[in-house]
Amino acid sequence: MAKKSVEEKSEKLTVEGIFGPGGHLEKRHPGYEFRRSQLSMAKLAEEAFEKHQHAIVEAGTGTGKTLAYLIPAIRSGRRVVISTATKYLQEQLFQKDVPFLQKHFAPNLKAALMKGRPNFLCRQKVHQIEGQAVFKGIDEIDWFSQIRDWEKLTATGDRSELTFLHDDSELWNRIDARSDLCTGQKCSEFHHCFITAMHQRAHEADLIIVNHHLFFADLALRQDDFGSILPEYSAVVFDEAHEIEDVASHYFGRQLSSYRFEELSRDAESTLRVLRIESPALRRNVTRVRERARAFFERFPEREGRYPFGPAERKSFVEQNRENFDELCAAVKRIETELSALSPKPEEAIVLARRAAEVRRELSFLLESEEKSYVYWYERRGRGVFLAATPIDVSEILREKLFEQFDTVILTSATLAVEGRFDYLKQRLGVLPSAESVLPAEFDYASQALLYIPGDMPDVRNTSFAACAAREIERLLEISQGRAFCLFTSYAQMKDVYERVASRVAFPLLLQGIAPRSVLLDRFRTTPNAVLFATSSFWQGVDVPGAQLSCVVIDKLPFAVPSDPIVAARVRALMDDGRNAFAEYQVPEAVLALKQGFGRLIRSKSDRGILAILDNRIRRMQYGKIFLESLPAYTVTQDLAEVALFMENHSE
Repeated sequence: MAKKSVEEKSEKLTVEGIFGPGGHLEKRHPGYEFRRSQLSMAKLAEEAFEKHQHAIVEAGTGTGKTLAYLIPAIRSGRRVVISTATKYLQEQLFQKDVPFLQKHFAPNLKAALMKGRPNFLCRQKVHQIEGQAVFKGIDEIDWFSQIRDWEKLTATGDRSELTFLHDDSELWNRIDARSDLCTGQKCSEFHHCFITAMHQRAHEADLIIVNHHLFFADLALRQDDFGSILPEYSAVVFDEAHEIEDVASHYFGRQLSSYRFEELSRDAESTLRVLRIESPALRRNVTRVRERARAFFERFPEREGRYPFGPAERKSFVEQNRENFDELCAAVKRIETELSALSPKPEEAIVLARRAAEVRRELSFLLESEEKSYVYWYERRGRGVFLAATPIDVSEILREKLFEQFDTVILTSATLAVEGRFDYLKQRLGVLPSAESVLPAEFDYASQALLYIPGDMPDVRNTSFAACAAREIERLLEISQGRAFCLFTSYAQMKDVYERVASRVAFPLLLQGIAPRSVLLDRFRTTPNAVLFATSSFWQGVDVPGAQLSCVVIDKLPFAVPSDPIVAARVRALMDDGRNAFAEYQVPEAVLALKQGFGRLIRSKSDRGILAILDNRIRRMQYGKIFLESLPAYTVTQDLAEVALFMENHSE
């Protein structure tokens, strides 16, 4: 009875009665304080759900935006998908916010957490390889033993429960639930499958919590009429919506890597072994695919990085390597044919044959297609070669597949507006008419942060820039006593400045690349006076509140590399359309990236610190005003003495 009365009471409450001073949240949430921006956002979200309209909300750190969209989503009575940027944010929503709401607002609320298939264990694979001599070393034997015991106890099969397993574990890749070998309903474990259970929970849920990658993987599947991953829904909230264009571009594009051929060969060998299929000819062709793929991909230049692979380059490459190309296609086709000819024909063989056909089609498309809506490129990373075709413009795709299909799409993030407007976001994403709001900041940036722009730095293109940047960073680290992120726009520049600084300061220095991202962050948080040198992957999604992070230094305005094939193609498309690509695309993109980088510093009302940008173009160039007008109202100085005084006045 008590649960029902709480639910009835919450239904009768207004948004003001929930989020306002003395409201329901304040009475239920420990440490809650009224935030006017949170109330404004909740009202806007509630109106969007009620009126079946889209909404865009820039809500800075400290707004409390999660509850501001979750509570209206629950009150809407609709099935709502919440899409976050990362699995970490997903889990935080599901494990922290949802239980709070179930306890105090909606006792009958059903929520489901959905992730991609590689996050889950495949029971069939575990049972198949148990007792086989397929493990690489004592560690894998020990890990498999622990996983086998866990498989009997876990309710979800979610890899995140396995704290002992490394991020790059090869063992997990052989036993996860990715679709490459999945036989679906024909699998003997289908009714006990963790993926089946996840889908069942989602079909029964009011709130479905996903990440952007899973959301757009599903949206792309719906486009191609290949079914869907998510159950039907009518509304979606994108948290960290500034990442949508990049993720959507990936899933509405086409990709193939050299690793796909290796995985196809490995899985074919494993299937033949597990099912005890004797076919010498098939085994020879599996080996041939592996050999032909290695020979073909070795023909790509050894230089690391991403490079354009337009029609002329692809035609020339195929002509020069015609024999290798034809032999690889033929070898894959033979596997496809021989698997299809097996009798009896196991379901696993049908799945593998389908995979072989898909790999062959993708290779042909990526090397021979002339569709002009894509930019074609290749990338070499270590031993791997990646081929890709990325849509030059996803705005039309998203308008048709997202904003026209679902009547309520809410986009929110701390970084969506440029000069206080959403024009850039709406143009890039194809957003239909929507309610819009840039909410006032919850923090007093003018007193909490000091923005330092040194006046005597050389131009970033000058050969002396790296040496001057290193000297400036040394001075700033002495003032902040370490406790800093030094963020760079290129890996080479990061390493150069790090090597210059390393021998001249006494603080513990951490360098991106020496350990996984999560390990580096843990070390930074737990090492007094630590300094982290990093690139773009640390510009967002990183939270280090308190004095441990007291300084963020950015070397250059974060313009995208103009030679990057995707950037170059998008610039060219705008110019061909008679538009100013620099003003309409490159500057706004850099503005949002800078806002993300600076957003690492002030994460609570008690945080204080220095922001520094060493690129004097923000002062010299006309477009610099756009950056400054898009940032919060920081106090700005060019005087290092003022920086020292600020830190002295705010030291703990």
